[in-house]
Amino acid sequence: MVPSMLSAIVLALVLPFQAATTAADVSAEDLARRLQAKYEQVRDFTADFEHAYTGGVLRRKAVERGRVQVKKPGKMRWVYTSPEKKEFVSDGVKLYSYIPEDQQVIVSHVPPADEASSPALFLAGKGDVLRDFTASFAEVPNLPASQVALKLVPKREQAEYDSLVLVLDRQSLRIERLITTDAQGGTSSFTFTNIRENVGLPDKTFTFTIPRGVDVITDAGKK
Repeated sequence: MVPSMLSAIVLALVLPFQAATTAADVSAEDLARRLQAKYEQVRDFTADFEHAYTGGVLRRKAVERGRVQVKKPGKMRWVYTSPEKKEFVSDGVKLYSYIPEDQQVIVSHVPPADEASSPALFLAGKGDVLRDFTASFAEVPNLPASQVALKLVPKREQAEYDSLVLVLDRQSLRIERLITTDAQGGTSSFTFTNIRENVGLPDKTFTFTIPRGVDVITDAGKK
């Protein structure tokens, strides 16, 4: 499965809300349906992200930054640039997880679409909002009037998270923030900026070359 840090992003404008639309004007299920319809029109996207995680006994907070590129179906590249370099790449068939400091690459298979309710794989064209989740509105502190928060609870139990919240621009339905909560009470939040959609990303963007001298761990064990 995709690590819990790989959660999400950006969709294109398809069925916009009017500026005056409020959460009370539509049901959560209707909002999810509109989001899914919009999402189906996006072929690829890129964005900068800030990833904040709060968890553990001491409730420590870690903040990381990087850039993400996604192309349907199932292709994505997450590059963490600060404070530690990390790279997570899916070519649609295999997922490569690489942390240079560990000198190790973990290679796993991308699950089929009907098993891919992980947020990152959903956004890479491997999931369906209405099929995979139960939707409701969420309360998010200090949420501006220009945004609405949609809570999605997976219909099938997930090891990585209990629920996720999509913070959407109320008018365009663009995903501006994604928040996941795990069983231990940890919270992972992605904030997205510099979003670009349908830019024509080439397939070679999602090719990962295993560096020389690193350990390779696969589903079958260490190589």
